[in-house]
Amino acid sequence: MGVFTTAGELAAIRTSGRIVSEALDEVAAAVKPGVTTAALDAIAERAIVRRGGTPAFKGYRGFQHALCTSMNDEVVHGIPSPQRALQAGDIVGLDLGVIYQGFYTDHAATVPVGEVDVASQKLIAASREALTEAIKLVSPSLQLGTLGARIQATVERHGFAVVRDLVGHGLGRQLHEEPKIPNFGEEGTGAFLKPGMLIAIEPMVTAGKYPVQLDDDGWTVRTADGSRSAHFEQTVLVTNGRPEIITPYGPHLKH
Repeated sequence: MGVFTTAGELAAIRTSGRIVSEALDEVAAAVKPGVTTAALDAIAERAIVRRGGTPAFKGYRGFQHALCTSMNDEVVHGIPSPQRALQAGDIVGLDLGVIYQGFYTDHAATVPVGEVDVASQKLIAASREALTEAIKLVSPSLQLGTLGARIQATVERHGFAVVRDLVGHGLGRQLHEEPKIPNFGEEGTGAFLKPGMLIAIEPMVTAGKYPVQLDDDGWTVRTADGSRSAHFEQTVLVTNGRPEIITPYGPHLKH
């Protein structure tokens, strides 16, 4: 678990966050029917490198891509492919990480491909709302059980479910650090956050039930019941005042 307080550390973290935010926005702008997930991956990598960053996912535990592209019933870690083209009515989760001067940031959003059905629109909106409301709570007085409980309550109020087998995480000098940041839990339980802590909050929400399964590729996680899933993620710095969103959504994701 890293705690980051020096001017140099914070400057590098903020630059890393800017790079991943701008890169994810470029990818989102390219989403349309007919575009392959491999093409989106190439856009992501070029956008990161052009800004002086390094793709955090490429080479991580053998993953060979800069971007995760998770479509429809896929929750996370979908593998880009030149054989897989987006179709109108799909939804696609875009998950991207960056390393800059040794500091990691992580960022994700789920976007519609063309016109999508009302149920998918509501799923995406509820997932994003859960993240937005969770970030507002972040402070040194917040317990992780309370954070998870509030995410869960927001999601379930809309009639959806939060995945239990996957959670958010700390990050900074590594892509995944302690503490784990669950999207479910009980209020008044769990460890407290600390000033200077960098965390990735990432609700993973399903339209049906929450159990998931892993594909034979060893990466792609999808809903066990085949229902659609949405995923939003931002890297947040814990401060003694208002939380600082290190990875703000760009203009193509501000909705």
